[in-house]
Amino acid sequence: MRLVFGLVLIVGLGLAGFAVYMAQGLIEKNQRERDLLLAAQAKATKLVDVVVVTRNLAYGERFTSADLGTVKWEEGKVPAGAFSVITAPVAEVAEKKPVFADNETRPRAVLRSYEPFEPLLASKITEPGIDAGIMSSLTAGMSAFSINVDVSTAVAGFLRPGNVVDIYWTGRVGDSETTKLIDSGVRLIAINQSSDADRTEETIIARTVTIEGSRQRVASLALAQQTGKLSLSLVGGDGTAAAVAEAPVEINRDTLLGIERQEVVQVEEEKVCKIRTNKGGEIVETVIPCTN
Repeated sequence: MRLVFGLVLIVGLGLAGFAVYMAQGLIEKNQRERDLLLAAQAKATKLVDVVVVTRNLAYGERFTSADLGTVKWEEGKVPAGAFSVITAPVAEVAEKKPVFADNETRPRAVLRSYEPFEPLLASKITEPGIDAGIMSSLTAGMSAFSINVDVSTAVAGFLRPGNVVDIYWTGRVGDSETTKLIDSGVRLIAINQSSDADRTEETIIARTVTIEGSRQRVASLALAQQTGKLSLSLVGGDGTAAAVAEAPVEINRDTLLGIERQEVVQVEEEKVCKIRTNKGGEIVETVIPCTN
């Protein structure tokens, strides 16, 4: 009996030891998995909410909050002007900057085409209740001015709303034809009465372009258009360097052809005063100082 009891005790202790060993292994495995998970979470990229459109939107099309959704986007790589919330209470609009306030019933319009799940950008949509057009593209306080152009003066087929151009004036100065850069870094807001930069129809030749500028710029261009011919030159990039003129740009016919005009200096002849006297029938001239 004692032998049986001893055997049972030994077996029980063995099973208990084995159970403890297995439990320790399981605990260590769980701890390792937890540590790996925490390390992965620490290295994981932080994500933020970004508002996107949920359907195709063409230029000028209106949209409401029902056409929007949110997706997760990598923090630090969110496009400039993107929204993080679709709607927010009126009291939190200034802080959260939503697409729509809770009490807003007016739709907004897009200033370019959008594909589904593309981030909505503040600079590419109108304010609530405003349709797409020149007024939505015009910076506050600026004026719009239209310039007549043709195939030879408007970078045929390449201009789009939003492009930046330099403007050259060609006309007669004195007795010579002259071309001069009169304005640089000018932003176009419409081509042929259209401010849609996505329209493929705008590959046709522009007949008019509408620029944005101050009142002083508009007045200068109006006079230039009346007194000569205006030509546009497309500027690459965002045009920020276009406004910084390295040197005045002006060329005339003589400069173009390398003609050097010599200045003719007229030298006034010295005035000589004489008197004539008759001496025995002979006329004698005598030089005297001039009195006037």
